[in-house]
Amino acid sequence: MIRSLHFIVPFVAAGVLLSNAQAQTPRRLTLQEAKEIALKQHPRITVAELRALAAQQAVKEVRAGFFPTATINVTAAGADSANTRIAAGAINNPTVFERNAEGITISQLITDFGRTWDLSKTAKLRAQAERMNSSAAREQILLEVNAAYFSALESQSVLQVAEETAKSRQLFLNQVTSLATNKLKSELDVSFARVDFEQARLLRAKASNDLQAAFATLSTLLGEREPQTFVLVDEEMPKPMEKDAHQLLQIAMQQRPDLAGLRFQRDAAKEFALAERKVNYPTISAIGVGGIVPVGDPRLPDRYAAAGVNLSVPLFAGGLYQGRKEEAALRAKAAEETLRDEENNIARQVQISKLNMDYAFERVDLTEQLLKNARQAFGLAQTRFKLGSTSIFELSQAELSRTSAEIAQANAKYDYMVQRAALDFQIGNLH
Repeated sequence: MIRSLHFIVPFVAAGVLLSNAQAQTPRRLTLQEAKEIALKQHPRITVAELRALAAQQAVKEVRAGFFPTATINVTAAGADSANTRIAAGAINNPTVFERNAEGITISQLITDFGRTWDLSKTAKLRAQAERMNSSAAREQILLEVNAAYFSALESQSVLQVAEETAKSRQLFLNQVTSLATNKLKSELDVSFARVDFEQARLLRAKASNDLQAAFATLSTLLGEREPQTFVLVDEEMPKPMEKDAHQLLQIAMQQRPDLAGLRFQRDAAKEFALAERKVNYPTISAIGVGGIVPVGDPRLPDRYAAAGVNLSVPLFAGGLYQGRKEEAALRAKAAEETLRDEENNIARQVQISKLNMDYAFERVDLTEQLLKNARQAFGLAQTRFKLGSTSIFELSQAELSRTSAEIAQANAKYDYMVQRAALDFQIGNLH
C-alpha cells in the first residue's frame, strides 16, 4: 500500500502543478472576442432581455380580453332540510337544494368602446420600448468593454515603458557605481543614479497595479467573478469621423436605441391616457352557462343552459375615474418632456464627444512629435554625459522627459480609441 502511495503522489503533485500553471497562464483576447463574451455572459444583458420577454407576455395578457373565457364549475351542496333558504347576509334569500352539478361558463366581451384595444396598443408599445432598452443595454456594455479593453492596453504599454526604464536605469546605476569606484565619478552621481532607479521602480509598481486593476474591470465586464489576466491583442487606430456635429446629431436621433425606447414609452403613455379616458364607458358582454345535475333534489332538472347579454355602466366611484384620467394625462405629458430633455442631452453629448475625439486625435500627432524630440534630446544628453561635458542631473532630466513622452504617447493613442468608441456610442453606431 505504501509503495502504491509513493507511486501515485508524484503524479498527483504533477497534475496539481500543471493545473495551477494552466490557471495562471494569461489568456489571449481580442476586442471582438471580449465583446462577444460580454454580450453572452454579462448579467445586465440577461436582465434586459428577460424584461423584454416579460413585456411581450404583458401584450398577451391584455389581448386576452378580446377572446372568450371559459370556466368549468363543479358544485356539491348539502341542505339540512328540503327547503333551506339563506336568510341573512344578503338582500335576497336564495333557496339551497341538495345537489351535485357540473357545468361550464363562457363569457365574451362584445365591446368596451375601444378601451381594451387602447390597452393592447399600450402594452405593445411598452414591449417595443423594452426591446429598445435591451439594445441600449447591449451598447452600454459594449462601450464599457471598449473603455476597459483600451485602458488595459494603455496600462500594458505604460508597464512596458516602466520596465524598460527600470532596466535602463539599473544598467546606468551599475555603470556609474563602477566609475565611482574607479574615482571617475563622484558619490553624488551615484546618489542621483540611485534616485532615478528607485523612481523607475515606483513607476513600474504603479503601472503593474494599474494593469491588474484594468484586468479586474475587464474580467467583471466579461461576466467573470474572479479577476483574470490577459494577453491583449492591440487594435488598429480607426480614422476620425469626417461628418460634422450636425450630421452626427441627425444620425444619433435616428439610431440611438435608448431614444427610440423613450419614444415608445411616450406613445405608450399617450395610448394609456386614451384608455383611461374610457374607464367609465359602458361594457357589453355575452355570458352563457350550461351543465348537468346528475345527483340532486328532484325539483332540479337533469340539465340546464342559459345565455344572456350584460350591460355594465359605471356611475360613481368617489372620484376614482376622474383621478385615473388626470393621472394618465399628466404622466403622458411627463413622458413627452422626458423625451425632449433626453434629446437635448444627446445633442450636447454628441457635440462634446466630437470635440473630445478631435482633440484626442490631435494629441496623437503632438505626442509623436514630443516623443521624437525627447528621444533626440536624451541621445544628445547621453553622448555629452559620456564625454564629461554635462552633469548627471541633465541626463536624468532628459531621460525623464523621454519616459514621460513615451507614456504620453500611449495615453494619447488609447484615449483617442476610447473617445472614438464613445462617439460611436453617442450616435448609436457601436457594434
